[in-house]
Amino acid sequence: MSRFWKPGSEKPSTLLVDDEEGGVVFLSSSTSSASSSGFGYASLERQRQRLPVYRYRKAILYLVERHATTIVVGETGSGKSTQIPQYLKEAGWADGGRLIGCTQPRRLAVQTVASRVAEEAGVKLGEEVGYTIRFEDQTNPGITMIKFLTDGVLIREMMEDPLLTKYRRRNSLLGSSDDMPDPEPAILSVEGKGYTVEIHYVEEPVSDYLQAAVNTVLLIHEKEPPGDILVFLTGQDDIDTAVKLLNEEIQHLGRHYFDLLILPLYSGLPRTDQDLIFTPTSKGKRKVVISTNIAETSLTLEGVVYVVDSGFSKQKCYNPVSDIESLVVAPISKASARQRAGRAGRVRPGKCFRLYTEEYYLNEMQAEGIPEMQRSNLVSCVIQLKALGIDNILGFDWPASPSPEAMIRALEVLYSLGILDEDAKLTVPIGFQVAEIPLVLWYQGSPAMVTMSSQLIHVEFSKSWFVEDIISRPYSCMIKDPMISKMLLSANDFGCSDEILTIASFLSVQSVWVSVRGVKKEFDEAKLRFAAAEKKVIDIRGQLLRLMKGFGIPLKSCEGDMKAVRKAIIAGSFANACHLEEYSQNGMYKTTRTSQEVYIHPSSVLFRVNPKWVVYQSLVSTDKHYMRNVIAIEPSWLTEAAPHFYQYRTPNPALS
Repeated sequence: MSRFWKPGSEKPSTLLVDDEEGGVVFLSSSTSSASSSGFGYASLERQRQRLPVYRYRKAILYLVERHATTIVVGETGSGKSTQIPQYLKEAGWADGGRLIGCTQPRRLAVQTVASRVAEEAGVKLGEEVGYTIRFEDQTNPGITMIKFLTDGVLIREMMEDPLLTKYRRRNSLLGSSDDMPDPEPAILSVEGKGYTVEIHYVEEPVSDYLQAAVNTVLLIHEKEPPGDILVFLTGQDDIDTAVKLLNEEIQHLGRHYFDLLILPLYSGLPRTDQDLIFTPTSKGKRKVVISTNIAETSLTLEGVVYVVDSGFSKQKCYNPVSDIESLVVAPISKASARQRAGRAGRVRPGKCFRLYTEEYYLNEMQAEGIPEMQRSNLVSCVIQLKALGIDNILGFDWPASPSPEAMIRALEVLYSLGILDEDAKLTVPIGFQVAEIPLVLWYQGSPAMVTMSSQLIHVEFSKSWFVEDIISRPYSCMIKDPMISKMLLSANDFGCSDEILTIASFLSVQSVWVSVRGVKKEFDEAKLRFAAAEKKVIDIRGQLLRLMKGFGIPLKSCEGDMKAVRKAIIAGSFANACHLEEYSQNGMYKTTRTSQEVYIHPSSVLFRVNPKWVVYQSLVSTDKHYMRNVIAIEPSWLTEAAPHFYQYRTPNPALS
């Protein structure tokens, strides 16, 4: 079991790390309302009043009225997202049919914050307080006053209404023209109310952070007073493994550990499981939340007193040359370490157990992480900027300048798909239609094989479409994919829009299919998860269908003509064509664009079949580059789909 020590203690000798160097030392609250119950829960009104932002309520409302732009700076958990929209509503800013909008970076955060605000306001979610995320709108026009939404949804609303008129009308509250708002922005700093957090490090580097995290949780439960525990791990696979290990240890160690409630937290978690995370801990119990970095900044968990920081997270990484975007496990930065530790000081003085040494933290850990803009596929950004009328993307004032290679790759992809013209402007109508389609490609989980049983997709698809890749994906990440959108828009030309609509819907959700190993309880739970996911696919399909009808594209079925389906897929994925290397003994393919070595994933129905030509939807990298979502094609179809991209040449007999 890992041994921890508190900086400043006798062994080993060191100074207490201050907030500039990573230890989280918060300002003490000056108000008596900051006190909390033994387990960190109080009445909703008391919880609202003890938030740091509460004492600034009047100042915020004054600045919003007097200034065109007001910037509120505060720590995560200070109440910015939950309280300021309510203050504005209470002050009348939502009167007359106006909306107060609040964006969140993640869908789970949108749902959670909206639920919390609805609870505090004493209203039903979806009425006065609602939310909108991709493919889900829980608002009621004319009734909803506070609306939470993701950044992506707001951008799509700006495409239809650049001035966001339903959110604006602020000047009507300001009286005469002499009271026009000051154009200079006002900046208000909300000082944190948190408590001191003791930072503990391991004495020696740990070889297995997963096992070390499990051991640390058990150690905390054995040695520390009551209080919930928040564990930061990298992703769903790690979290599921940790949950399993902890439950096994609890059964082995006996009754003293039965009061531990082990709960996972990640972006794809079903809504019912999410609710358990935010339910107050029962007396005599201790909640252990095992989370990705979603709990680092996007969510606030009441009752957490102890944090276990693995020192790692999954980070998006994009290679514009190979065009592979994946999630990789990487060390966190000092900024993230401070955020994580701060989660332990919300309700009373807490402790953070870091599964790395102080020497590593001080001397090797980066101060800040690499901006996501510099390690992402820029296709989505370019489409959105173009749709908003920002054509000069090379001169755009990026928050963090992306690499020229990534920018060139994005422009190349969009031009080859006919989404941009030669002047790098959105084409009509394809370009603007693609910008409106909120389609993404999900990657999640580890490989799992199941039997097709959905009424949504015919079993015949397994003959030519790599259905197993719809079933399981190797990462948990979401990429806006114009290839899927182009495939959907082109399906009508091949008379298979019905079938392609289904494929696009499956590719746009997370973890539809599940795998079980014969245990009845797990099988029953898997069926429930599948039913919920299948319902999501049906909902998405319905919304996509309405969108297609809005474009004037009718619904047609090819009646089992899989050649038509494959040609429609090629219309979007022609750039991802590969050919089997002659005399290859191990199934090696090479991409036509970069001659990169790739392989069909072993779980594919086409593995070992090795068609001469294939098109893939995505590449993933482990020990090799593996193709997923693969179909067999005829090379002549490539020149039909993209004569601007391919030319068919007859081999020269003299060179044979």
